[in-house]
Amino acid sequence: MKNTIRKAFKFRLNPKPDQAQKMVGFAGANRFVWNKALAMNLFRLENKQSILWYHEMAFWLTLWKQSDEYGFLKTAHSQTLQQTLKNLERAFKDGFDKTQPLKRIPVFKRKGLGDSFRYPQGFKLEQDTNRVFLPKIGWVKYRNSRQVIGELKNVTVSRKGKHWYVSIQTEYEADIQRHQSTSIVGIDLGVKRFVTLSDGNCIEPLNSFKQWEKKLALAQRKLARKAKFSANWKKQKQKITRAHERIASARLDFLHKSSTVICKNHAMVVVEDLKVKTMSKSAKGDITRPGRNVKAKSGLNKAILDQGWGMFMQMLEYKQAWLGGDVLKVNPKHTSQTCPCCAHVAKENRLTQSKFECVECGYTENADVVGALSVLARGHRGLACGVESLDLMMKQEPAGRRESHPLLTA
Repeated sequence: MKNTIRKAFKFRLNPKPDQAQKMVGFAGANRFVWNKALAMNLFRLENKQSILWYHEMAFWLTLWKQSDEYGFLKTAHSQTLQQTLKNLERAFKDGFDKTQPLKRIPVFKRKGLGDSFRYPQGFKLEQDTNRVFLPKIGWVKYRNSRQVIGELKNVTVSRKGKHWYVSIQTEYEADIQRHQSTSIVGIDLGVKRFVTLSDGNCIEPLNSFKQWEKKLALAQRKLARKAKFSANWKKQKQKITRAHERIASARLDFLHKSSTVICKNHAMVVVEDLKVKTMSKSAKGDITRPGRNVKAKSGLNKAILDQGWGMFMQMLEYKQAWLGGDVLKVNPKHTSQTCPCCAHVAKENRLTQSKFECVECGYTENADVVGALSVLARGHRGLACGVESLDLMMKQEPAGRRESHPLLTA
């Protein structure tokens, strides 16, 4: 079966000093265009006017480039500026999308945070000589670590800390074969155990941020005692940025290795349909409705975000698609309170974080393993009777019968 696969290959650039200076200017020009166009649209929204879409914003971009005040925009490549306006248009459409559970209006960009620009065309790649051609910048050396496969679609140049990176997006047709494995496995995500499989195996968490938390706090205190924007302040700021880079890189490496092992060994992976953004929301509340257990919830939110659950599930989905497998999402409600032996659901079944003991039949097991077994059982039921029909049955079934019905336990 033919399937279109899109991949991104990211490499670290080794630009010359003059090329790095041009990249800084390009990123600044694109940031200015984003903020300028965003300010115009926010002003129109406040005055109950329709916002400007790409073609209207592109007209204003032409006027800005012709003016004396904003003439510096001519130094940047025109297609990168146009791509920035297209990205802003897409951000507004996503913010107004009613199907999105957490809608958000675009925000202003700050200098030094997320500096980037994209070339939709006009770039070239020479893998033999480890060079990439960026219009108005020239041929730039990069650290070639793997072969780029597919047709080149676009190139994004970004800065992280003091280093510049290039992300090359490609597209190609591939024959998706049947997965080498025939097994199905349920996964339970947790804080104490990062991943618990229904076969009893588990993956311990990395907790990359937790390992650096005390050092970062000390570094932040040192930064606060220095004169802002002084030479020593900038040096300390670079140390903090480098620490965050190491945390993110370690987390990404851990998630890639963990997801690859699971995807290669199992044709079907059943996971809980977790709403990570909702789960990691702050519990502070407001003046009229103050939150409860705010400190405990804050620690839980920090642990969830440190684990990278959302990124991990995304990796499972696209890697299974590449390998010919599949990912099935099921209802996460009461998975660790449902007995896999008698299907009895009760809060008393799980009195501690790790221990599960059914009050009905006396079945005992680790609570995370029980959660993974419950996820696997719901995956089997979803495959047997159809996910849509199963969801419909759960909605129609009375609440009192769900707890005792072995097929609809939730």
